[in-house]
Amino acid sequence: MINPGRLVVLAACALLALNSGVAAASPAKPKPAAIPAVAPSPPAPPAEPLPPPKIYLFRGAMGPIFSTGIDRLSEKLTKAGFSADVYEFTLCRLIGNRAIASYKESPAPIVLIGHSMGGLCSVLIAEMAAKENVPISLVITIDPAHATDDVPLNVERFINIFLSDSVLGGGDVVAVPGFRGHYASYDLKLNKRVSHINIEKSDDIHRQIVEMVTQLPRIQAAQTEADAVPLRYQVPADTLVELWDSGVRIPVRAGDTMESIAAAHRVPAWAIVQSNSLEENAQLTPGQSIIVPRHLTPPEPAAAMVAPPPPARRK
Repeated sequence: MINPGRLVVLAACALLALNSGVAAASPAKPKPAAIPAVAPSPPAPPAEPLPPPKIYLFRGAMGPIFSTGIDRLSEKLTKAGFSADVYEFTLCRLIGNRAIASYKESPAPIVLIGHSMGGLCSVLIAEMAAKENVPISLVITIDPAHATDDVPLNVERFINIFLSDSVLGGGDVVAVPGFRGHYASYDLKLNKRVSHINIEKSDDIHRQIVEMVTQLPRIQAAQTEADAVPLRYQVPADTLVELWDSGVRIPVRAGDTMESIAAAHRVPAWAIVQSNSLEENAQLTPGQSIIVPRHLTPPEPAAAMVAPPPPARRK
C-alpha cells in the first residue's frame, strides 16, 4: 500500500515538471523594435536668381531712317548692363529661331521690343516660341502694324503703346482667349505731338522700359498671373505715359474715394475711372470691387502722417 504522504510529494513533483515544460515550449515575447531616429530634412536651397534677360529689338520698315529710337533704346539698355541687339524686321524668323535655340541651350528670360513692323515681328517670334514651349518674359510693341497677331499664351507680360488712328501703325493688339498673363494697352491718339515716326523716340518711355527690364528678375512672388486684370487706356492729351504692369482688383472700404484710392496706389484718378468705366465723380460703395493699375513692383507706401503731441497743460 502506497503511503499517502508519498503520493502528495510525487504529485507536486509532476506538477513542477509540467509547468517547466510549458514555460520552455512558450516563445519569449519579442522586444519592441527600436525606432530609428529620423534626421530632419535639410533646408531647401535658396532659389537661384534669374539670369539677366536677353533683349531683342526690331526696327520697322526703313528702320535706319524711321526707327532710330529703337537704336537709342538699345544703347540705353546696353549701358544698363543688358544684352540688347537691334535687328531689321525682315530677319524676323531667322532671329526668332536663334533666340529659341539660345534659350534651349542656356535658359534666360526673353524680352522682345519692336516698332511698327518690328512690333508685328515681336509677336510673331512669341508665337514661334509658343510652339517650342519657350516662355517669353516681356513683349513691348510700339505702334505695331495693323496685321499684328494676338498675344499668345506663353507671354508673361505684354505692353502695347500705339496710335489707334495711325495709318502706318495703329495695331490695337489683343490677347488670345484664355490669356492669363499681364496685359496693358495705351492709345496715345489724343496726344497730337505723337506720330508714328516719333512714338518710339520718347526718352520718358525709354526710361520706363529700362526700369521694367531691370525689375523683371525681382518681381515679387505675390504678383502672380492669377490675379492680373487686363488694362486698356486712352491716355489723356498732354499726359505722360505711365507703363503699369496690369490691373488688380481691390475691395472698397468705408470712407474710400476715387482720390484716396488713387493716392494710396500712386496712380492718377483718371486711370481708375477708365479701368472701371465710371463717371469722374462716381461715388464708391463699401464692398464694391474696383480695378486699380499696378506697377511691375509696387512703390513704397506713403509715409503715415504723425500727429504732433498735444500741448502740455499749464499748472
